[in-house]
Amino acid sequence: MRFMLPLALILIAGPAVAQGSGAPFTVGNRGFATLQEAVGAIGDGEGTIRIAPGTYRECAVQDAGRIAYVAAVPGRVVFTRVTCEDKAALVLRGRGARVEGIVFSHLEVADGNGAGIRLEKGPLTVENAMFLDSQSGILSADDPAGTVTIDHSTFAGLGKDPTGNGAHGIYIGGYGALTVNASRFERGTGGHYLKSRAKRITVTDSSFDDTRGQATNYMIDLSNGAQGRIAGNTFVVGRNKDNHSTLITVAPEGAKNDSTGLVVENNIATLAPGVTYKPVLVGNWSGEALVLRGNRLGAGISLTARRW
Repeated sequence: MRFMLPLALILIAGPAVAQGSGAPFTVGNRGFATLQEAVGAIGDGEGTIRIAPGTYRECAVQDAGRIAYVAAVPGRVVFTRVTCEDKAALVLRGRGARVEGIVFSHLEVADGNGAGIRLEKGPLTVENAMFLDSQSGILSADDPAGTVTIDHSTFAGLGKDPTGNGAHGIYIGGYGALTVNASRFERGTGGHYLKSRAKRITVTDSSFDDTRGQATNYMIDLSNGAQGRIAGNTFVVGRNKDNHSTLITVAPEGAKNDSTGLVVENNIATLAPGVTYKPVLVGNWSGEALVLRGNRLGAGISLTARRW
């Protein structure tokens, strides 16, 4: 299993500025003073930006190329409080990107969609990253040919900020496929933990702990339906929900994607102590047959309900 620094250590580990004798951002043997300079050096080529430990109040826009953003020490690189284009710490619209070992925190913008990553085009892979205490973690536009893969990452304290603005832990637009593996979602402050319009979905071995959530909605919202598999996850329903009817939704905003045969299996769902809601694990608006099997449900939770 990949290294993942505990949340408590993340919050105290970052120094005020990047430390070390070398440049904070390196591409090969070249050092750069800012992340944007490093991105510009790669241009429409391919390259890796290695980032020294530190807390950075800066951001970058990637317009071209394939770029990997890699923390030299996982969990010790923090991008906080600064966004580009009033969108995100990383605005990605090149030919592809990978983000590894980076922490994104306290990212807010006026329209409520401040994110660690704003994905506008191209494939994205995120590994061993953290998205904390912001309006959104990852927010994407539409790219039917693109894929998003998220592995061993944490999404906590995401949604509405104190002003009432906010989005979701993850929002993926009309992409071809979304895969989330071995990741955790917790302490939501509004919206959905995971909202996707991708045609294919895979969510496996992840945890959705709503025990400390505030004004949250669905755990997984497949807004327009999807095919694929949701398996081996744990869900805990908290007390302070804005919408407590359903944990996983299928096509609540219209069945634009085919959901036939979507598999929801071997998940565990329970209510937190003191919760009196009686939700269903799967709310199905699609009108299509799903495969539901092997799920373990705590008292008060039913398997499914047809919503059409």
